[in-house]
Amino acid sequence: MARAYPRLTQPLVREAEGPNGLRPATWDEALDRAAAGLRRVVDRHGPRAFGLFSCSKSTNETNFIAQKFARSVIGSNNIDSCNRT
Repeated sequence: MARAYPRLTQPLVREAEGPNGLRPATWDEALDRAAAGLRRVVDRHGPRAFGLFSCSKSTNETNFIAQKFARSVIGSNNIDSCNRT
């Protein structure tokens, strides 16, 4: 039988390694950390290190925004989706 875990109600950020290294955070802090992590990867390895995969079940508008983000913000053309399957 699968183990049931409680549903997350707020973002968690990593403070230390290991399973107990997460702590609750605000959405602003979590999004700032995610943006900083993406920026760090692009700065260190270039925009080709970033890839994005979108879902065919998303709306056309959502997929358009995803590809626009990857191309305009990140500078990567590494975008794919499962639309052709």
